[in-house]
Parts: sequence; C-alpha cells; structure tokens
Amino acid sequence: MVGWGCLDDKTHPYFSQTILASCIVVFLEAKDMGIYDFKVRDIFGKSVDMHEFQGKVLLIVNTATGCGFTPQYEGLEALYKKYKDRGFEILDFLCNQFASQAPGSDDDIHEFCRSRYDVTFRQFSKIDVNGDNESPLYTFLKSQKKNGLTGSDIKWNFTKFLVDRDGNVTDRFSSFISPEKIEARIEETL
Repeated sequence: MVGWGCLDDKTHPYFSQTILASCIVVFLEAKDMGIYDFKVRDIFGKSVDMHEFQGKVLLIVNTATGCGFTPQYEGLEALYKKYKDRGFEILDFLCNQFASQAPGSDDDIHEFCRSRYDVTFRQFSKIDVNGDNESPLYTFLKSQKKNGLTGSDIKWNFTKFLVDRDGNVTDRFSSFISPEKIEARIEETL
C-alpha cells in the first residue's frame, strides 16, 4: 500500500470525516480574515503588511500597461493627488493575466508608469487575480458581496475595489467605470 490510493472509507472510516472537518475549519478561519491580514509584495520586491493601510480609504486596482484602459492611470493619479492628504491610498497591482498586456519586468512597468503618467501611488509586483495562482488578497476581495459580483472572477484589467477606513469592501467597479466616475463614492467614503 503506497500513497493516498490506500485510503478510502472502507480502510479508514474516519478519513473522510477528518478531511471534511479540516476543510470546514480552514473555511471558517478564512471567513474571519480581513483585508489587513494579508501581506503583499511591492514593485521593489519588499514585503508589505496590509496593516500599514489600516484607517485609510483604499482603491485597489489590477492594472496593465498595454491595455485599452491604461489611460485610466491618468485619472487614478488625479484622484490620488486630490485625496491623499485625507487618508486615501491607491494600491496598484500589476497583472499580466489578460492577453499578456503587462509585459516586461516590474521595474520596466514602474518606469513606464512614472514617465508616461507621473504615477506616485503605491505599485505592487505582478500577480494573478484569478485561477490556481491568484493572490490571496484578490481571493478575499472577490469573496465580498459588492455590486452583485460575489466571488465572480475579475473580467479584465482595471477592475477597482473601494475599501473603507474599517477595511470593508464597499464597492466593486468594472474596467469600464473610469476613475472620474467613482470620485463621488470615494468622497462619500472619506
């Protein structure tokens, strides 16, 4: 008897119950997690604890530099400059998952965003937002009930999540919603 193939209900009657109980415990622990329980990697490779953003209003965005929505960087930067002194942060997560529209290294992308759009808000290393390798932060964000999109996959680049000062996801905006169109919601949340 080698490997897991030898374990079934007949040879180990409690095996299925143990696995089921373990899954329930993991689910319940994950359900109690909040946005501040995650660690992410910034564009320079440094580990960042999300607790750093506690008490701030966050706009979390998955981005790409070769996308039709890339000009939204301009609107994002304008929002950041206008509201950063009131406790507003934009967290930009690079993502190459949609038609490989974020080619190049993190350094290349950071330089592109700085030189082309004068981006000064926080940028983070490339991640997957869907699938087997998706970022745990994005698993959490997608699990929140917002705009009727609970648990649904991210459809494209520049999907935006608005998070209030208490760490609650208040809104999810599709790529088609420009930064300018969500300014009123940001203002209300501040």
